[in-house]
Amino acid sequence: MRQEQFLTVLSRDEAMRRFRAALGELRPRRVEAVPLDQALGRVLAEDVASPVDVPGFDRSNFDGWAVSAADTFGATEHTPRRLRRLADAVAVGAIPAATVAPGTAMAIPTGGVVPRGADAVVMVEHTQLDGDDVVVTKAVTPSRAITYAGTDIARGEVVLRGGELCSSRETGILAAIGLAEVRVFARPRVAILSTGDEIVAPGAPLAPGRVHDSNGRILADAVREQGGEPVSLGIVPDDAALVRDAVRRALADADMVLLSGGTSKGPFDVNAHAVAEALDPPGIVAHGVALKPGKPLCLAVSAGKAVVVLPGFPTSAIFTFHEFVAPVLCALAGRATHEPTRLAARLPYRISSDSGRTEYVLVRLTEDDAGALVAHPIGKGSGSVTTWSHADGYFVIPERVEQLDAGERVDVRALAGERARQVDLTLIGSHCVGVDVLLARLRQRGLSGRVLAVGSEAGLAAARRGECDLAGAHLFDPVTGRYNAPFVTEGLTLAPGYGRQQGVVFRRGDARFEGRDATQAVREAARAPGIVMINRNRGSGTRALYDRLLGDARPAGHGVEASSHHAVAAAVAQGRADFGIAIDIVARDRGLGFLPLTEERFDFFVPVARRHRPAVAAFLEELERPETRAALRARGLLA
Repeated sequence: MRQEQFLTVLSRDEAMRRFRAALGELRPRRVEAVPLDQALGRVLAEDVASPVDVPGFDRSNFDGWAVSAADTFGATEHTPRRLRRLADAVAVGAIPAATVAPGTAMAIPTGGVVPRGADAVVMVEHTQLDGDDVVVTKAVTPSRAITYAGTDIARGEVVLRGGELCSSRETGILAAIGLAEVRVFARPRVAILSTGDEIVAPGAPLAPGRVHDSNGRILADAVREQGGEPVSLGIVPDDAALVRDAVRRALADADMVLLSGGTSKGPFDVNAHAVAEALDPPGIVAHGVALKPGKPLCLAVSAGKAVVVLPGFPTSAIFTFHEFVAPVLCALAGRATHEPTRLAARLPYRISSDSGRTEYVLVRLTEDDAGALVAHPIGKGSGSVTTWSHADGYFVIPERVEQLDAGERVDVRALAGERARQVDLTLIGSHCVGVDVLLARLRQRGLSGRVLAVGSEAGLAAARRGECDLAGAHLFDPVTGRYNAPFVTEGLTLAPGYGRQQGVVFRRGDARFEGRDATQAVREAARAPGIVMINRNRGSGTRALYDRLLGDARPAGHGVEASSHHAVAAAVAQGRADFGIAIDIVARDRGLGFLPLTEERFDFFVPVARRHRPAVAAFLEELERPETRAALRARGLLA
């Protein structure tokens, strides 16, 4: 099948310039009146002036007595003033019929209408009753404890401005001035079309080779977050005619159209061609942008309406949405766009970049012992559905920069427009189901935690640099035959964790492994024709176990590095590999065969400088609790 290269690949800035020029002036296109209970999150289309005074009457701020302030002058506990108590009392919601004459006092509740003749309220705490007299023990000045009509809001006063986003504060003001509905900008309608023969809706059975439509869900909710109204058009297969017709229907009904995937240069990538046929001028203005992630991005405009074909990989799709689509959507919704908060951070290690493309590196942020931010790149790739959700922000590598060194300062842009999500406890290192158990128990105590799963060696290095609270590890020292303890250096302590069983996982019934000794079976299989293995990432404790077991053998799949025990088990269960090394828990969960290799220790390196932090102390305390040890054993760990 024929493949086509992209059209001229543009820089990010040039692609944006062409896109915005083709769109012309961006502003809300419609105004509508909505009931007050639907105003939250909407943008006011015009100034709002109050039709009433708020409060609408002179109001008492306390329970007490409505008086003439002059009658209380000089009053103290030793020289009180006596006033005659009036038989009438103020009732909430009613206008007092009686008048407060000089030398008298009328009982009044909080929120009551101040009666004629009174110009102050004495708090009940500063009075005593003596027969028909009110004994005042503290003087008040005129206007004391009274809010006068119109003091908060005056009739005709503009209380909210057009363009303001309605939060609960604004809707409270609208309710206070008595409005039952309000005029707002109509939400721009954004048609979302998911395309691909491999796409199935969430909830549908997932056959081999198929994937659930995560982009449709991500984009719909991202549209809502930016003030738009998503219109789902469902899933269309990779058929140019069907895609073209769907785009035409979308343009007739929506203010913007979004597609994802099918815009690269493969033989089944039909979206860009189908879109081109469906558009009115000016059509496609950019196809191929020098970005990483996001190179296949296709930007088009049809009679003033944006049509964008986002890359198919989830991280690429949501990233290019926020870079190119979100500003346009905000303008159509009448929302202001805000520059993200910039955070200075340093890199923990050297990273490389492809010259010729602007690269956006998503990161998770931690703090070192001095409180300075450290930016840890998330290396799952643009095909990952979790990269964006786990990221705190991103930094930009210019197109002509090929490398950033360890310790170099980077300018991180917070994704949510604020500082990174704060957590009580940060763990960097190897991941394990036992860590999930421990963090879940800490959540019950009101403590939050996060895990950066980078492998045992990288976790140890992060702990030595003071970039985390704890580092989970299962590092074996072949000289001493011990786990973890030989790697403790100055500035670190080791918190004993628990044991777990590592072994060879395989599909049940495979005679190459079933019922055999694990070491012998792997060494024979590794040199047999047709065998495929699944490896682990460099720096992980399990990778070191592989290396000892395989020696110089390099069977097919040796270069394929899974990032977790779960990923190893998935590869074997799906037939992409014949064997791998993982813990017995994941083999049992997947119904796989398991040959035990070794009982290893999973412990926690703790920087001495952080050991007495409350969250670290709570983690170490939780680790020792009998209930926690029982929960770890219940999960299949050796605690």
